[in-house]
Amino acid sequence: MPRIAYVNGRYVAHADAFVHIEDRGYQFADGVYEVCEVARGFIVDMPRHLGRLNRSLTELLIDWPVTRGVLPIIMREVVRRNHVTDGLVYLQVTRGVASRDFVFPAGTKPSLVVTARKADPAAAAERAESGIKVITVPENRWDRVDIKSVGLLPNVLAKQKAKEAGAQEAWFVDADGTVKEGGSSNAWIITRDGVLVTRPAEHGILRGITRTTLFEVAAKLGLKIEERGFSVAEAKAAREVFISSATTIAMPIVAIDGAPVANGHPGSITLSLRQAFFDVAEKSPA
Repeated sequence: MPRIAYVNGRYVAHADAFVHIEDRGYQFADGVYEVCEVARGFIVDMPRHLGRLNRSLTELLIDWPVTRGVLPIIMREVVRRNHVTDGLVYLQVTRGVASRDFVFPAGTKPSLVVTARKADPAAAAERAESGIKVITVPENRWDRVDIKSVGLLPNVLAKQKAKEAGAQEAWFVDADGTVKEGGSSNAWIITRDGVLVTRPAEHGILRGITRTTLFEVAAKLGLKIEERGFSVAEAKAAREVFISSATTIAMPIVAIDGAPVANGHPGSITLSLRQAFFDVAEKSPA
């Protein structure tokens, strides 16, 4: 069964899905995106993802490509046509197609692309049981990483560097040694006292949707959270370390820059957060 994509009003075969060469997403990375997990036949935390999409569009002065009520219908239809029970649905909105000019074009309709693909939850659970590794890289991104922009070249380079080092994620680190976030995830530590620590999301990092839901999961489990910065050194000395994102939920980190975290194995608190996640996350039928 061929994959199906939605491109500007049409459902087309994935292999035949194209955008114009002067789409501003291609020319200027002038666009935003969202990724929602599809789990057990549900789209996870979709209202929060659409709320963040609205914020990103507003910050960049891009209009909605369709009405807010229609977009969930399109997302569900793409998931249905691709027979995705577990996986992800990706949507991208750009300012649209116009002759190449830095200033905003007048009267251009935004472009919308929606795709979906399957994933193996058993493979993800296996990764969580063994944990993953991260490396650290200097922060070199633009100041507005709170906007979920498609301009991700620094993230691409960081994650490529991680792959070459035998790791699965890279953490961006400020000049003072404070961890910001991962190339595609938020960063967390758990102190020796069992307190969850993650950097505040008012500025300097993306306010992850999974991150937000984990606050509710932690409350359900009776865990305390502190929103503050933490250093690479503090992370290496932590009881547990993990990342969060729509595609990883809560994924244990077992090594940072080659140094093991605690005993080098996933911690029980992280795994309990992961296990309880779907009991708390909002689930919209796909």
